[in-house]
Formats: sequence, structure tokens, C-alpha cells
Amino acid sequence: MTSSTVAGHGGQTLADQAYRSISDRLVTLRIRPGEPINDERIAAELGFGRTPVREALKRLEHERLIVAYPRRGTFATEVQIADLGHISEVRRQLEPLAAALAAERAAEGDRAALGRLLERLSDTAGGGADLIRLDMTVHRAIYAATRNPYLEDTLIRYDNLATRIWCLFLDRLPGLAGHVHEHGPLLRAIVDRDAEKARALAASHVEGFEAAIRGVI
Repeated sequence: MTSSTVAGHGGQTLADQAYRSISDRLVTLRIRPGEPINDERIAAELGFGRTPVREALKRLEHERLIVAYPRRGTFATEVQIADLGHISEVRRQLEPLAAALAAERAAEGDRAALGRLLERLSDTAGGGADLIRLDMTVHRAIYAATRNPYLEDTLIRYDNLATRIWCLFLDRLPGLAGHVHEHGPLLRAIVDRDAEKARALAASHVEGFEAAIRGVI
């Protein structure tokens, strides 16, 4: 059994853990766009071998968060504002679908987890990176509650790309807390099994995100 297949926290492989850690750094711009990616250095920082890190990097390349050039190396992709329209086009269709499916399909465990996130939203007073991560956590919980792994994987990919754009303009965007707290009514609609309300709230959230970004570029 290789190091990349050994289960760690929550049954995740080391490659899964490496993916989540590196993805978080890329999405929140702790690894800046255009910055070189050194698998040996990242492996040392994470305390993993290079094999799980390399597996994670292959996945991140597929998701357009990094790019590898022959004889030049691997780099964090640049944030292309021109991609906002393409990303939003997908999210306008799939985010409302995911919210409605979550309302219809979420198991009791999912609803309990979403309820806890609703409490976190009402109690949170943090800002910046903490709010960004809470926003990502809420999105991922909703995607998981759809019980459709293909839809979940697709939306995680596009949410990552959208969040990178968001982080790029974070200092110029007003109302970060308000944007994140919009999830409160959405989570309530899902917990209450109100699929149509969840669909409408998710559509409004995506449209508001795109409008906010376009307002500062």
C-alpha cells in the first residue's frame, strides 16, 4: 500500500488530504496566481511524501487551478476575469438545481449538518479568510446533500474558480459578511424541504455574486 492510498482523517487518503490543503491555498490566494508550485517544498510543509502531493497536483491541474509547462515547471493559474461569464453561466444553471435537490434528498444527517452551519452563520463575527472558508463550507455541504457525486464534483470545481475571483477583489468588494449571510435563508429552505424557495434563493445568490464582481472591474 503506497502512502497515497493510506487512509487518514475521516478515511481520506493522503492524496485527498494534500488536495484539500493545496486547493485551499490556491482558492484563497495564499498561493498567488502565477506563483511556481514546488511539490517537494509542499510535501515537506504538509508532512507528506511527494507521491500524494503529485497525485493532488494532477487533480488540481484538471480543475484549472494549476498549469504545468514542459521544461518550465508548474504554476498557479492566473485568475482570468474574462472567465467570470463562463463560470457564472454554469453556476446559474447548476447552483439552483443543487439547492432544490438538496432540499428534496438531504438525509437526516445532512439536515443536522446544515442546521449546525445555520447556527454558525448566525454566530459568526469573523471576517476575511474565515468568512471565505465558511462560505465554501456551506456550499460544499449543500452539494453533498444533493446525493449526486457528479453534480457535487462539478460544482466544487466551479465554486473554487469563482471564489478565486472573489478573493482577488476582496479588498474592493463591500458587504462580504452580507454575501455570506445570504446563505442563512437558503439553508433554512433546504432544512425545511422547500425546494422551490431553495432554488430561487440559490439563483439570486449567484446573480448577486456576478453583479458584485462586475461592479468593481
